[in-house]
Amino acid sequence: MNRRHHAVTLQQATEESPTLARLAGLTRDSSERLRAVEPLIPPLLRPAIRPGPIEGTTWCLLVRSSAAAAKLRQLLPALQAHLRSRGWEVTAIRLKIQT
Repeated sequence: MNRRHHAVTLQQATEESPTLARLAGLTRDSSERLRAVEPLIPPLLRPAIRPGPIEGTTWCLLVRSSAAAAKLRQLLPALQAHLRSRGWEVTAIRLKIQT
């Protein structure tokens, strides 16, 4: 059997694979969550934060420094409440410091 390999776009691969489709959906959801809470985050702190993985009702934020994480930790209750008010089931927000 002669098999030809051909390139596919990321969108095609995502549509054809349930696993990739699920990961793409989680990535989109995480980015949407960050956009929803950005107004609650001080403007100078925003560039230090990136959306991270979602595991059940726990959402992770990737933070550039421990100083930024310390400030963000103070805002977590407000961020969680805001997300819940917008329909997301978030029981915890984890912070992961990226070095």
